[in-house]
Amino acid sequence: MWVKNQFSMALIKSISGIRGTIGGKPGESLSPVDILKFAAAYGTWLQKRHNKERLKVIVGRDARKSGSTVNNLVITTLRSLGISVTDLGMATTPTVELAVTGTFADGGIIITASHNPAEWNALKLLNEKGEFLSSQDGNEVLEIAAAEDFNFVTSELSGSLYFDDTWNKKHIDQVLGLKLVDAQVIKAAGFTVAIDTVNSVGGIVLPLLLRALGVNNIIELNTTPDGNFAHNPEPIPENLKGISDLVIKSRADIGLVVDPDVDRLAIVSEDGEMFGEEYTLVAVSDYILKNSPGSTVSNLSSTRALRDITIKYGCQYFSSAIGEVNVVEEMKIRGAVIGGEGNGGVIYPELHYGRDALVGIALFLTHLAKSKLSCSSLRKLYPTYVISKKKLTLNPTLPFSQIVKVIKEHFPDQQTDERDGLWIEYQYGWVQIRKSNTEPVLRIYAEGRTHVEAEELGDRVIGIVKNL
Repeated sequence: MWVKNQFSMALIKSISGIRGTIGGKPGESLSPVDILKFAAAYGTWLQKRHNKERLKVIVGRDARKSGSTVNNLVITTLRSLGISVTDLGMATTPTVELAVTGTFADGGIIITASHNPAEWNALKLLNEKGEFLSSQDGNEVLEIAAAEDFNFVTSELSGSLYFDDTWNKKHIDQVLGLKLVDAQVIKAAGFTVAIDTVNSVGGIVLPLLLRALGVNNIIELNTTPDGNFAHNPEPIPENLKGISDLVIKSRADIGLVVDPDVDRLAIVSEDGEMFGEEYTLVAVSDYILKNSPGSTVSNLSSTRALRDITIKYGCQYFSSAIGEVNVVEEMKIRGAVIGGEGNGGVIYPELHYGRDALVGIALFLTHLAKSKLSCSSLRKLYPTYVISKKKLTLNPTLPFSQIVKVIKEHFPDQQTDERDGLWIEYQYGWVQIRKSNTEPVLRIYAEGRTHVEAEELGDRVIGIVKNL
């Protein structure tokens, strides 16, 4: 089991929800007090938003050991506000999103800390569309929590509780019902697929999905949904040696890796090499655009390979600020047929506006089967870019606006974008600098055609900041 320092307590409140380590003092970690207060604030916000007597909220969770306790606290709090709850049990983030609209619920809460280590947990908040709250809505929830402006009901008026464990199957059925998902061609390909679900809810749904898609030979790694994360759960190369070795040893055609709440998808090629988390969206978009041309969207820190592929099909690419809610908003404005984030998050509006590893898997396997190529050969079809990610301790006396001003002066002829920090386009790449939302650091991301090119561009910006 992968374990981080258990004594490092943290609590992060943001417009998207509340996130923190379990244990410790209220206000300093994700304690029962903080869970109750934030769940009550969300429930109160829903009551004000919908202005009706009886509300319904969908609740689901990943497999973290703290999940059951947090789940009970959330449900009890919502019912104490007079809100009825449908508990999905262990369910993926996209499954909860689909259940909100599928049951005409007024909102939803997903109990998951996504790719954070096992000692973390969080409440992710959804509106009645099964989408994450906007900045304005999230701030309203934070204000209600700070003011503790709650009004609980008597026991006679408490909300009802239902348990519904059918939504994992309903989610899979909806994925298989998509026009561009072809289970017959996947079955005919006879793929051997290795999976690593980091002992979370993906261990329940991925085998079900793959069998429904016609994959008969599934090799499982870390698929017991008991919350004992076998490695750091973020699906990035340094954490995935186990699945890479397994793919080679078992002669699998592909390896599939998801994070604990199954909204991010990483792929391992048959040679054990990473397909590239950035390229999950690129490959799926290639398949979508080939069959259904239209606009695409990704955030500013995602690879420009998506833009290249989009232009190849004579379509338009658009960028957004970082954050799923921003990508979704831009996709709606542009009428995008596909979008997402370079962290392996595929958003396919034909199903719903949320990152969904299940739809990513189904579309990618269809694409791979129809291409009749190996996974590594498919990867070679796409432009190669490399992203370098660095961070620099932020000097508290130096205004970020001053940093931006000076950096822009060093790139006078380059196109810039200030929607999310400072993004600068370069001839064969880009560099972005932004303040972290969780720690006093500057994040410097740079992309180039090679590792050296990306590193040099990032180091150039770091040098400018240090000289300040």
